[in-house]
Amino acid sequence: ANGYYYSRWAKCIHSSRDFSDMVFIDNMIFNKDVYIQFNSTVGEFVGYTEHGVFNARRRNDDPNILQSERAQVDVVCKHNAEIRQAAIADKT
Repeated sequence: ANGYYYSRWAKCIHSSRDFSDMVFIDNMIFNKDVYIQFNSTVGEFVGYTEHGVFNARRRNDDPNILQSERAQVDVVCKHNAEIRQAAIADKT
């Protein structure tokens, strides 16, 4: 209906077994359009709209936010991928 829609989708992508190519992507979406994104290969936030550019700049200027987001590739992605890979390997 009429209103605003916000969502945040974070995903981990890799194709190697040793997770050396692991990428963490964090999308912030407003009304079905990505307006700001963090990609671990870029290492900082990128804005795709005027509002997104403003927020990306604010997030990139905060060392705590940037450090936390950069750590997600190891803390979340690689950690969970290792757990899942071990569970799969145990079944084969």
